[in-house]
Amino acid sequence: MVRFSLKTLLWGILVISLVMVAVAALFPKPVAVRATPVTVGPLRVSVVEDGKTRIREKYTVSAPVSGRLSRIELREGDYISVDRLLAVILPSDPALLDQRSLAETHARVQAAEAAVLRADSREQQARIDFGLSQTKFDRAKRLLPQRGISQDEYDIAESQMLADKQAIETASFESEISRFELKMAKAALNQFEQDDDEVQVAPFEIFSPIDGRVLRVMEKSSTVVNVGTPLIELGDPRNLEMEIDVLSTDAVKIRTGADVTIEHWGGESPLKGSVRVVEPGAFTKISSLGVEEQRVNVIADFNEPPQRIASLGDGYRVEARITINQLDKALLIPNNALFRYEQQWHVLVVQNGAAELRKVEIGIQNESQAQVVSGLVEGERVIEYPSDQLNPGTPVTVLKD
Repeated sequence: MVRFSLKTLLWGILVISLVMVAVAALFPKPVAVRATPVTVGPLRVSVVEDGKTRIREKYTVSAPVSGRLSRIELREGDYISVDRLLAVILPSDPALLDQRSLAETHARVQAAEAAVLRADSREQQARIDFGLSQTKFDRAKRLLPQRGISQDEYDIAESQMLADKQAIETASFESEISRFELKMAKAALNQFEQDDDEVQVAPFEIFSPIDGRVLRVMEKSSTVVNVGTPLIELGDPRNLEMEIDVLSTDAVKIRTGADVTIEHWGGESPLKGSVRVVEPGAFTKISSLGVEEQRVNVIADFNEPPQRIASLGDGYRVEARITINQLDKALLIPNNALFRYEQQWHVLVVQNGAAELRKVEIGIQNESQAQVVSGLVEGERVIEYPSDQLNPGTPVTVLKD
């Protein structure tokens, strides 16, 4: 009969524990991980910034003469048409007009005449530029199907043509406004050069130079105004564009004609647009964290029918996503699978039920995905958010979504 002492029992428990530890070391429990397959698809890299809408052509109607302004009955949002009466000014006594004021009135007429000449010259130049860009775009349309040019060259030609077309509209608007200002300046001068006293003190009427809506009324009540006092701001809310300020380091990557997606603007689906111009000058802006930043305004047009943007107005906030790089076909993995090891990018691949360390070369990437240039093939599974529990060869079990 064999007797077991307490000492023998303790030694037995110790031996069994060591055996269990050895077995566990030889056959570790698999680590649960999430894995994503390597896929092939499009990849777009964007700059996302806040911006605001603005009416492309605004016009501020100013007082062409000094005197008492009658109460302006128009209010913000009112529709107006060309030659609608905007304001009435009862001029000051012409007898009080000294030689200096008379010379200033003559100078305003001369400046308005020069402005008309400049505006006409800009309009002619804009038409010449549009003719040239239209010819280049027509040539690009013929060469693209024959692969005589790249898609990027075609897009640049198209965006330049559209920008020059818009430049004609802007120049034409400036030409119309300059003629209106010349008309007002001459009328103000004639008001004081008439010999008839009754004519001299007749109310001076100001009419609208454009079709559109009233954006702001600066002087709502009857008051005395001087020459040049802003009275009413006019514009057409249907003629909208976007002003998006981006970091200067991002601005150098944005090209004319780049696609713009407008999100979180209040509508059900995003709006489309394109970059018209990246302004050449930067400005300093203090961020919400108190850091000075150099930023650049990017001006973009809406590529939507008028009814799609009818609910937007001047100064509305938009969130714009500007495309700076795009690939139609790329090998893609999520950014959360990447980590740095020995100063190079690596991933952990699920291979035969275990984690395998793999060095990869990365191309372009956006906020969620990265292009894999080498190191992986389509269909392989990479581990997301690799933890410290994982080492090369560690058994893993892939969780199912």
